[in-house]
This record gives sequence, structure tokens and C-alpha cells, in this order.
Amino acid sequence: MSYLNQKTIRTDLSFSGVGLHSGNFTNITIKPADPNSGILFKRIDLKENNIVVPNFAYVTNTSLNTTIENAHGVKVSTIEHLMGALFGLGIDNALIEIDNEELPILDGSAKLFIEEIISSGFKTSQIPIKIIKILKKIEFKEGNRFIYIEPSTLNLNINFELKYKNKIIGNQKNTVKVYEDDLTDVFNSRTFCLFEDIEMIKKNGLAKGGSLENAIVVKDDKILNNEGLRNNKEFVNHKILDCIGDLFTSGYRIIGNVVCSQGGHYMTNQLLKKVFKNKENFSIIEIKQKNLPHTLINKTLFKSIA
Repeated sequence: MSYLNQKTIRTDLSFSGVGLHSGNFTNITIKPADPNSGILFKRIDLKENNIVVPNFAYVTNTSLNTTIENAHGVKVSTIEHLMGALFGLGIDNALIEIDNEELPILDGSAKLFIEEIISSGFKTSQIPIKIIKILKKIEFKEGNRFIYIEPSTLNLNINFELKYKNKIIGNQKNTVKVYEDDLTDVFNSRTFCLFEDIEMIKKNGLAKGGSLENAIVVKDDKILNNEGLRNNKEFVNHKILDCIGDLFTSGYRIIGNVVCSQGGHYMTNQLLKKVFKNKENFSIIEIKQKNLPHTLINKTLFKSIA
């Protein structure tokens, strides 16, 4: 089968666990789906109006997670880690059944999703994939924070930087080529917070399910988790994972260069809204052998999603 054709998972995959912000226990099952179905969430605890599409236009909350909502007010929240895993593994189509509002946080990263999906294997169709090619530089700014996307020949490159006063996190940067690099460190990187922010976060009704089992907690010059960090850029790598997941709310994989300073779910969502506001900013291409933009695309764009 060609890497250029749409993929889904081979078998049903189930996950269970607590929601990071709600604290509620949730079960999800990722199921294979037909070509051109895209990624869909189905709230099986509800009998009607229970399909929620993970599209940037339906994002209704970006405060410490990404929440999507359909026209009937049905929500699914904290979708970004699973969406990042699906994007990174080249899954075009899947139905995700969920029996509560928030996805389980698991260990705070995409590690378990990645391992189980790879173990399941993939089912490749005869239908070509589609990609979004960025045609113009588009930028969104808020104070000293910014994110922009600009044209790229072959890849999705993400250049991300964090700026924290905390000595452990500090100023951290990383750049990844999403379709070419080994993304293990990105997928394995956990969500994090400062110890002094926990009380405020919980007062806002969030992080009810948070613990040292599913998040890195930094207090002054110390990491409270006994095992320490999984990689030396785990903080910025987790932000890159979030960014990849949020970019997949575009509906397709993207070819472009993304540069972000001190961004997050809100800024990525605003960028996508700005990109898709004008059809001159992008094109959607159905990838076939006869219209490959470059002979190297088979080695780069699809190397990591085979």
C-alpha cells in the first residue's frame, strides 16, 4: 500500500482514566473509520446530537486545554494529546467513542496513545490523502506573544519557544520537522505547571484530576516528580505536542513553517481561524503520484507515518 493513501487503525483500541480538569473517570474507544470520514468524536453517554467534530471553528475553550462543541452544546475536552498522536502517526480517519466530556489524561502525554496505535497496526485504503499547503505568511500576535505560519516546500516545521521566570523551565526552544524527525520525545513529554499556580487553577474549577502521575510540577528550583524529566526539553516538547494536536483541527495534515513564542491552545486556534478566513492563504491538495510537489516527498512527508 502507498503511504500516500488514507489510513485508519486496524482494530478497536480502548483507554480509561481520569480527566485532568474534570476529575471524572472516562472510557474511550478509538475505532476504524472509512476513507474521507475524518476524525469524529461520539458521546456515547448521550442518545442524540452526540457527534462532535474536532474542527478549529468548533473550539469553544482554550484555557489549559482544547474543548470542542457541536451546535447542540455537546462538548468533548482535552482532545489535544490524542489529536497529536493521530496526526503524528498519519491517521486520517477514526471514530472516537467517549462516555464523558473529557478524555482521560493518562500519563499527561501522548505516549500510551502512540504505543497502542502502533501495536494495533494500520489499515490503508486506496483513497489518496489530502494536505493543506500554506501559500502566504499569516501571523497572530498578543502582546509579546506571537505565532505565525508561512509556506514550506515539503514539511511541517514547528519552531517553539518558552519564556519562564522559573529557573528550571527558563527560556527553552526546540524545532522539529514533523514528517521527518523522530518525534518520540515530543510524544512522551507531559503537561506541566508551576506549584504556585495550582491553587489558582483549582479555584477556577480546573485540574481536579491532576497529580504527579499525570503532570510535571515545578516548585522553585525543584521538580516534584520522583522520576524527574523524560528528556531535557520536555517542557517545550509538550507545547509542540499540543501545537501538533491543535493544528490537526484544520482537518488535514499541513505543509508549512510554524514559529511560535510563548503560545498555546488559544493562539494556535486564532492562527487557524485567520488562515482559513481567506482562501488565498492556503490550498487543499489531493496527493497522487502524478502531482507530487517534489520527488523527495515520498521520503520526507510520509516517512514517519508509514
